[in-house]
Amino acid sequence: MDKRTHLVKLSVGTDSVEGLEAWQQGYATRFSDGLPRHVTRMWPKREAEILNGGSIYWVIKGLIQCRQQILRLDAVTGDDGIKRCAIVLEPKIVRTSTAPKRPFQGWRYLAVGDAPVDLSESRQSEDTLPPELAGALADIGVF
Repeated sequence: MDKRTHLVKLSVGTDSVEGLEAWQQGYATRFSDGLPRHVTRMWPKREAEILNGGSIYWVIKGLIQCRQQILRLDAVTGDDGIKRCAIVLEPKIVRTSTAPKRPFQGWRYLAVGDAPVDLSESRQSEDTLPPELAGALADIGVF
């Protein structure tokens, strides 16, 4: 039995994988290790499974489009004094096959068997279909 799990999260405010990359590159410079992170209010209860090779799958424009490996979880305290969880990520963003995902708040667990497959190395830099077209094709089972 696979003892790992993934997270899925909406990438709010980005319109493309390139937009996510650009935002993360700028944000990561704020930290001494230079690694991108996503700060969230809740600490994952399934921490051991996530840290056993899990990734965060990013939903952009209603579709899971890419993922990043989760390196660690750091406790951080905001300016408001509230403790939060910083999900520290591998800088490399891996494009995946697209999968439709309805809006939700926060993050959700994603079973390994339900995660979209990575695109091959030769397809990582390929131009992607517009999200609306990719979503429509996924709805009818083409993707």
